[in-house]
Amino acid sequence: MSDKKLLLLSSSREGQTDYLEHALPLIDGFLDKSIKNVLFIPYAGFAMGYDKYEDKVNQPFQTIGKKVTSIHRFDDPVKAVEEAEAIAIGGGNTFHLLKELYDNELIDAIRKRVNQGMPYMGWSAGSNVAGLTICTTNDMPIVEPRSFNALALVNFQINPHYTDYQPPNHNGETRAERIFEYVKANPHRYVVGTREGTALQLKDNKLTLVGNKPGLVFRDGEKTRPLQCNTDLSWLL
Repeated sequence: MSDKKLLLLSSSREGQTDYLEHALPLIDGFLDKSIKNVLFIPYAGFAMGYDKYEDKVNQPFQTIGKKVTSIHRFDDPVKAVEEAEAIAIGGGNTFHLLKELYDNELIDAIRKRVNQGMPYMGWSAGSNVAGLTICTTNDMPIVEPRSFNALALVNFQINPHYTDYQPPNHNGETRAERIFEYVKANPHRYVVGTREGTALQLKDNKLTLVGNKPGLVFRDGEKTRPLQCNTDLSWLL
């Protein structure tokens, strides 16, 4: 059985809440009390600057007794992952995040540590890279990673920030239509859409959707199915 511990948040905010405010109870319950230090990977938020991003994440984490240290502070990123108590990967641009993970040779290092039981948290882009590939991200491909293959911590695709909203007079494809394109081209894959304010949690070998909004699962040739909160979704693994 797997020892993986995952908390994959759809977003850093829900509605008008403060940064990570809605997520703090989930994070606090997810991490053991003995864990005081969290390694933060800020690569998706490069436009903000890594120092500023680290400080932004540290502020809410400090309220639950955790200290965040960004990986850019370490001379050896791989060693930092190998010695981490827990990892958090923040949101931003998924393509830039994955490129930096590859450029710093962190894909295998993170996967190995997570498989050993190190807790992994992500939100937005940080959740997207936990899936098989980043092909169901909502972001622009502003840089080109070595591969679209991601961390593969779960055996499906993730679409964070999933929404059914269609702006008035907007004639572009809906989110669902874009995901249907993906599953048509990749008929063997599941895609899980998670709405803002919710998270996928894997703990004690059980996968659940936590929050108060249902998710959706897409697969070619199958009717789109709702995923209810607090039910066992381990069949997706």
